[in-house]
Amino acid sequence: MDDGARETGSSGPVRERSRGGRARWGRRPSHGQGRHHNDGAGHRDAGDRGGATYAALDLGTNNCRLLIARPTGDSFRVIDAFSRIIRLGEGVSSSGRLSEPAVARAIEALTVCRDKMRNRGVTRARLIATEACRAAENGDEFQARVRDVVGLDLEIIDRETEATLAATGCTPLFDPASRGVVLFDIGGGSSELVRLGPSVETPRGPPKPTIQSWVSLPVGVVTLAERHGGLTVTRELFEKMVSEVAGYLAAFAAANGGDLDGVHLLGTSGTVTTIAGVHLELPRYDRKRIDGCWLSDTEISGVVERLVGMTYDERIASSCIGSERADLVLAGCAILEAIRRAFPCPRLRVADRGLREGMLVDLMRADGAWGGIA
Repeated sequence: MDDGARETGSSGPVRERSRGGRARWGRRPSHGQGRHHNDGAGHRDAGDRGGATYAALDLGTNNCRLLIARPTGDSFRVIDAFSRIIRLGEGVSSSGRLSEPAVARAIEALTVCRDKMRNRGVTRARLIATEACRAAENGDEFQARVRDVVGLDLEIIDRETEATLAATGCTPLFDPASRGVVLFDIGGGSSELVRLGPSVETPRGPPKPTIQSWVSLPVGVVTLAERHGGLTVTRELFEKMVSEVAGYLAAFAAANGGDLDGVHLLGTSGTVTTIAGVHLELPRYDRKRIDGCWLSDTEISGVVERLVGMTYDERIASSCIGSERADLVLAGCAILEAIRRAFPCPRLRVADRGLREGMLVDLMRADGAWGGIA
């Protein structure tokens, strides 16, 4: 996922209003946090059943992302998607408010998402907003504006819900031979970590996560880069960012960082997918090669050192970074470095999936899309 956190974890209706004011999309309250799906975050499976069409929208501090999917077999098939960097949370850490330019960018992206859902005949949806809306004093005002202008009801979720959705979305990538997983989601305004035990297999549908502990850190790539600067990052500044994150992480690491034998890291964020792309020397981003790939501790260290040594222009020129992430990637690397030092696991699995997939699984499981009890 790329970036976020929140404040109220309601499961209220997510709906698009028709001209007559009647809700076109509704959502029944979720029966607990769902579990996971397919083999590749919702990718082609035999046996598409048609019928209900589901949507999951994640409006984060940095990105606006949408997935539209239909149940298949024990998974789901994505039929449409959308992702755009909007930087909704830009400046919130200093001003305490969502700025008008950021709101305008979000409204534009959400309008595209609404049209995609309408065109695909979505019957069930969950539309969430995370840290930017939770932290901003005008978050509720923005929520109402989206409802009035775009016709979508956003749900501002709490941090625990965010952590649980991330775990639900990433469960298929747990190594079944492992004793546990430390999952992390480096967002734009917050970062979530979840200590998990072995997943619970289900007769139908994706496995369910076993959450042992979780924490939400009040720092993400946007907030950290705004505080320290993201254009010229020296080794000294990089270590300063790592130290700041380590302070937020200390209590969780002390309680959950022991006995890591047989445990692996699992990262879902633009930071880890970027590191994987750079390591693989991809000429352009290729999700099929990124999602589910393994990186060793040595490989990650090599890429981080390489990125810290790059100039801002060199980061822009990198095919896996580009201008939209060049000022944020080292803040993300600093958060990752703090996590790696706190949880020194030899392997990390990369996930290009997260909150949206978790929402889809929860909705489909609640509806009995794979049979059995929700």
